[in-house]
Amino acid sequence: MNRIIVHVDMDAFFAAIEIRDNPELRGKPVIIGGDPNSPRGVVSTCSYEARKFGVHSAQPIAQAKRLCPHGIFLRGNMEKYAAVSRELMQIFDEFTPLVEPLSIDEAFLDMTGCEHFYKGLFDMGSQIKGRIKERLDLTASVGIAHNKFLAKLASDKEKPDGLTIVDDPITFLDTIPLRKMWGVGPSTYKKLESMGITDVPTLRNTPVDTLVRALGKQGFQLHKLSLGIDNRQVEPPHEAKSIGNEETFPEDISGSQVHKELLYLTDKAARRLRRQNLKCRTVTVKMRLPDFTTFEKSSTLPEPTADTDIIFQEVKKLAKPYKGPFRLLGVSLSNLAAETSLSLFEEEQNKSKLWEVIDSLKDKGLDIKKAAILEDDPEAGK
Repeated sequence: MNRIIVHVDMDAFFAAIEIRDNPELRGKPVIIGGDPNSPRGVVSTCSYEARKFGVHSAQPIAQAKRLCPHGIFLRGNMEKYAAVSRELMQIFDEFTPLVEPLSIDEAFLDMTGCEHFYKGLFDMGSQIKGRIKERLDLTASVGIAHNKFLAKLASDKEKPDGLTIVDDPITFLDTIPLRKMWGVGPSTYKKLESMGITDVPTLRNTPVDTLVRALGKQGFQLHKLSLGIDNRQVEPPHEAKSIGNEETFPEDISGSQVHKELLYLTDKAARRLRRQNLKCRTVTVKMRLPDFTTFEKSSTLPEPTADTDIIFQEVKKLAKPYKGPFRLLGVSLSNLAAETSLSLFEEEQNKSKLWEVIDSLKDKGLDIKKAAILEDDPEAGK
């Protein structure tokens, strides 16, 4: 193998964390995604027990409830899941500096040149899985191949808690349903099906010019993938260009509720800035109406800041002309800069220390009223 690429995919990540933290849920159909009576909610993930009833990610919550009426529906806790994800990525960094996160619960690892540390590829995958289990008490499925495409398919082959090594790409690909090929969505599959192509071997044996005439450049790419060819490198992430949060509401909101939600989103984003020792210059507010009309308004601050008070004052100005109701709100912070030195002004130093204390208390789960952190707007938290 010229390269050794590992794809690690956690098993039912959000649900598994909830089950780990509450053993009474073990063996039960756990569905993460919010209120089962919400007309807009969707399933984030679910336990494998729930999947037996046809429940799956991105499915409307109402449909999941019909399929699995006795399921245990949980709203989820994104801050907890993000914290576990950070621990997971730290584990990956212990194996190789070449880590490319794909989402909160999966990543590619380029292990090329590390093979002499292990008895073989199976031992390599087992050690990665073992360390995740030891540190997080969670299971992961691992795929190992000579490129990203094959490694990702392999990690899905024996879920949950699987370990698949691709030695012979052609033999392996011939066991994969055509719909699971990258780039084969519903419309592409329908087009291929109309051409008599319903499996990977047929795709591979179809002349390239035929595929290109039917699908354009995608046809050439699919032909390469059917041969197991994928030359993309594992690319560690660059520095973040922006930090933000947005939320879609189960029911449209207006009035004072808009104020509270914008404060909540602002505080979350500002806390993430402070954790990473960053400041922002640009503030952006995103607002979506019930008919899906979406507005984004931005402004640039005179000085970089990570102060929730200052940022929120700007958020309020940007949102003021729009009365709602809204189905989605978002706040993002960009034009980021590192915190390089302490302020020379005692007042700013004290404010910075205050935010450190507030963030520390919140990280410990203590309830602090939003109004208490806004010196200039005591009505905000009501």
